[in-house]
Formats: sequence, C-alpha cells, structure tokens
Amino acid sequence: MPTTSPDARSVAHAAIDKLRAGDAAGARALFEQLTAAGLADASIFHCLAQACGAMGEYAPALIAVERALAIKPANVYSLLLKADLLTSSGDGRGATAFYKAALKAAPAPQQMPADMHAELGRAQAMIAQHADKFAAHLVEQLAAAGLDDGRESRRFAQSLDLLLRKKEVYVQSPRFFYFPGLPNIQYFERDDFAWLDRVEAAAADIRAELMDILREDGAFEPYVQNEAGVPTLNQGGLINNPDWSAFYLWKNGEFMAENAARCPRTLAALADVPLSSVPGRSPSVLFSLLRPGAHIPAHTGVLNTRMICHLPLIVPPGCFLRVGNEKREWVEGKAWVFDDTIEHEAWNTSDQTRVILLFEAWRPELTERERALVTTMFAAIDGYGEPRVEWDM
Repeated sequence: MPTTSPDARSVAHAAIDKLRAGDAAGARALFEQLTAAGLADASIFHCLAQACGAMGEYAPALIAVERALAIKPANVYSLLLKADLLTSSGDGRGATAFYKAALKAAPAPQQMPADMHAELGRAQAMIAQHADKFAAHLVEQLAAAGLDDGRESRRFAQSLDLLLRKKEVYVQSPRFFYFPGLPNIQYFERDDFAWLDRVEAAAADIRAELMDILREDGAFEPYVQNEAGVPTLNQGGLINNPDWSAFYLWKNGEFMAENAARCPRTLAALADVPLSSVPGRSPSVLFSLLRPGAHIPAHTGVLNTRMICHLPLIVPPGCFLRVGNEKREWVEGKAWVFDDTIEHEAWNTSDQTRVILLFEAWRPELTERERALVTTMFAAIDGYGEPRVEWDM
C-alpha cells in the first residue's frame, strides 16, 4: 500500500498483525511507510521501535521510541520499552533511569491495568539486576586498583553500600541534648581505645563476679521502670519487664556502694575508662541481662557526648545488636563501643540468657573544657526547680 493512501488505519492494523505474528521486518516496513508519510502518532512510533528492537536494530529502535516519548513523555509503556532497548544495547545505567521513570509515571495501583502491574514488577527486578552489575563493576575496578581491607577501606566499603542503596544513612538523633560537630560513627574503631585492653583482659574475673550475682534471686531489676511523677510510654512492653534487667554498680551518676562492693575486680578493670560524669545523670555501669527470646526495640539514646561500651560476658549464639545500618553478633570477651544516639536495637534469639557489662565513656572528640561545660550545664538544669532524675528538661 502506498504511503500516500488515506487508509492509514488499515496499514497500522496490518503492521500490528505482522508484529504479533513475529514478522518484525514486515511490520517495520509498514510502520515506516506511515512515518514517512507523516501519518504516525506516538503509538505508531512505539510499535516501530518494538519492530526494530525485535530485529536487533537498537539504534533505529531508540530513535523511534524517543519520537514516541517526545509526543507522550509520561507513557509508561514507552518508558519501559526505551529501558528495555537500552538494556539490550548494553547501557545499564541509562536503562535504570528509564525503568525508574516508568515507576514514577505509573498511576496508582488500583488504577493501572493488570499487565502494567506485571511490567512494573519486571522493571523493579531489572533495576536490581543492573544495580548488582554496577556493584560488581565497582568492586572489580577497586580491586584492580589495589583496594585493601584497612580502616579506610572499611569505611569506604560502607560508603559504597550507601551509594548502591544497599544500606541507608543513619544519623545521631539524641532525645534530649545534641552537641554539634561530632562525627556520625555507628561502631567506633576498637583499636582507638587502649583502655579497652584492660577491660577485656579482666573478662574472666568480671564474669566470675557476675556468676556470683546471678546465683542470687532478685539481684537484677528491670532496666526500664516506671518513675513516680514521670510520664512513661510502654514502648515494646519493656517497662517493669524483667526480660531486660540490670544490676547496677553506678546508676545515673550514683555509686551503688553495696553492689559495687561485690565487684571489686570489675571496678578495677574500669579504672582507666574516661567514664562520662554528670552528677545525678551519669555514669551508669551495669550488668545488662537479656532473657531468651527478648527483643529491645529500635530506639535512640539521650545525648551524644557519650559512647556506650559493651563487654560481652555470657553470650549464647544468636544474640545481636544493630546500630544504624550495621548488625553485629556479640562475642564473649570482645568489647565494642557505639553511639547510642543512632537508632539501635538488640535481640536474644537463643534459648539462654545473655549478659554484658555496659558502661558509658566520654566522646574522645570533646575537650576537657567541653566536658566540664556539659557537666556544669546539666547541673544548672537540675538546679532549676525540683530535682529531676530523668534526662528530660
């Protein structure tokens, strides 16, 4: 049929029939008649792109689908077609951009046809596939450049996970007091704290003192308790719940003399630790007990001028702490330090009790003067009106 024929509709139908029958070359010829005659709309350009793509002719296919998108830029099917053509031509990054554009342009789920649901699901799978290929490319190139496993590369590895959307960014979110300028560090580098050597070296002695306490019924108290006159929300069902319990040597800045007398070797091991000191508020030093199956829900700490330190003492397999985007399993005798103002949560998935020694230390970035200022500030806060035990102001 000559391209000047007024019966463009019948030509289009014939072309579509050929395309459906697998005759891509025949369909392409008919679609090109329509485009040459200036009779093509967005759907004709789209179908021409499909025909060219089926023939492996990706360059003309991309030209055709671009013309379709010039007419209807938000057409989901054309966006998906261009993404598929870019995939076939080896341009994974470009394809990803158009798969994402199709997802963004899609109508609400209840308004889209069933086949579009399936196509968008396929688009999400293709995005993930391209992301994996891109990640493999980066790892290969970095390895070829001699990337090692030192401290810098561990941090850089996390940056790659963030770049590739394998992890999300978590930042300090203290509930009551934020000291600016302190870096967001989920788990601190163990080797930065020489005072942990003495703590770890005393793990067996500390555990022996703990075992004596565990033999006594009622020695531990629920970590989260109601306080008279203080509003509480029973988040996670932990208020007055013994599943998460504590035995304090220091509690909110108060030295628990009777308890501490039972743990002289524990206190001796902490002699070099720069315990965070705010009268009436910190330090807290305690044995923290988590019963089988217990879960401490995600939460953040009260202020970012301190770090939380853990020395695992009784740790069955299946006990974990997540800080931000990193989840670790406790190992008996191996201490770690983390920022509790970054969202964190803990699990004991075992059938046995987990116990750690928990204590607070000043952030190393704070000068002695800044530590004194923080201490004085909280003393002034507590001197205003009735004494307050909780951290709120």
